[in-house]
Amino acid sequence: MPTAVPVPFPRAMLAALAAGMVLAGCASMAPPYAPPPLPVAAQYPENDPAGASAPAIAWQAYFADARLQAMLTQALASNRDIRIAALRVEEARAAYGIARAEQFPAVALGASGSRTRVPGDLSLTGRPMTSAQYQLGLNVSAWELDFWGRVRSLKDSALQTLLASDAARRAVGVALVAQVANGYLALRELDERVALARATVDSRAESLRIFTRRFEVGAISKLDLTQVETLLSQALSLSAQLEQARAVQAHALAQLVGGPVDLAPDTRRFDDASVLQPLHAGLPSALLAQRPDLAAAEHQLRAAQANIGAARAAFFPAISLTAAYGTASTQLSGLFDAGSGAWNFAPRLVLPLFDAGRLRANMDLAEVRRDLAVANYEKSVQGAFREVADALSNRRSLALQVEIGKTTLAAQSERARLAKLRYDNGAAPYLEVLDAQRDLLTVEQQLVQTRRALLSSQVSLYAALGGGAPAATFAD
Repeated sequence: MPTAVPVPFPRAMLAALAAGMVLAGCASMAPPYAPPPLPVAAQYPENDPAGASAPAIAWQAYFADARLQAMLTQALASNRDIRIAALRVEEARAAYGIARAEQFPAVALGASGSRTRVPGDLSLTGRPMTSAQYQLGLNVSAWELDFWGRVRSLKDSALQTLLASDAARRAVGVALVAQVANGYLALRELDERVALARATVDSRAESLRIFTRRFEVGAISKLDLTQVETLLSQALSLSAQLEQARAVQAHALAQLVGGPVDLAPDTRRFDDASVLQPLHAGLPSALLAQRPDLAAAEHQLRAAQANIGAARAAFFPAISLTAAYGTASTQLSGLFDAGSGAWNFAPRLVLPLFDAGRLRANMDLAEVRRDLAVANYEKSVQGAFREVADALSNRRSLALQVEIGKTTLAAQSERARLAKLRYDNGAAPYLEVLDAQRDLLTVEQQLVQTRRALLSSQVSLYAALGGGAPAATFAD
């Protein structure tokens, strides 16, 4: 069988392919990126210089309660919002892979064969003719030479979208950590309030038993007995309301965690097992590096900048190459014979002349979307600043309220004791005892709520400063 003699590949084709590979890395026509100035004050209205930076403390170290740590671990693995955010990252990663591949030629191995019969009345010879053609080779189809950086800009936009998606995933993790922690604290608050209510029910039930006996022997009036019954009914009503609220809170927490979880009542004081470290907020400028939601907004802004480069490049000529190199023959057995080499080289240039303003409108659209991204970035920064400022203010105010509540509780307990003593000695009506004990129960419940609110403010500050973010899964 004769040896195949290759047909020289045209130098112009080689030069065009090589130039295209180089131009694939050209700089884009996107405007240079400059982060917008921070639309907030240079420092927070109030801040305690003591304490650690939130991002430097992992949530495993910040939340010392073992049950809460187990819930957080399960939530970060099973919560559906986290799962959706992770899939968004994979979606953006695939889109980036497609955009990046557009910078390079797509080479395919193609093989084709055909047989054609022409009837005699259509043939130049007047006789029927049967012809065959077989081809085998490598093909490059419509590969754009990126002279103006259009493809590069689209690739950069896809990369920034990927980075924004990963930052958004971490932002969902920060929010989830805060939601689970606050949900757990709310559940522990209700556990303690339910315990207080049940203890009050037991105490007042015993008081009713004693007063019923005293009424039976004529030692007290019917009014005193009904007042004791009123106290017990109020305590029973409060206990039922709190148990209902606990059940609802447990259901919400189970949904956050994403699966079955042990939510049995805990008899400990809820803040005794939730040691939260003091935090230092630092300066607002540090939020840009700490909060993943701000990082996501900035990446979205960069993506919008890159899209402007693609829109600008569309005004310039588009040059693409279609090429093929291989072998062709009228006989399948002759594909590799000498002289069967074949090639095709077809550069194409398209210069926009008239499009009824489509390119201009596309450019305007890209610029407006960039301006929208800037406004969204600035809004995100302002929202983050407010969250930190609110958390700092709440922490200071609630700490003061807890101290006041403790003092009030001590005073109210003494008042209830003295009122009971006065009644036992006949110096006051039982109505005075009724008011004192009712106020004591209210103060006890309020103090538990305030203590939980103080801890929640610390959780909110931890999240507002960017703490608790799961590790990034993608790096530029």
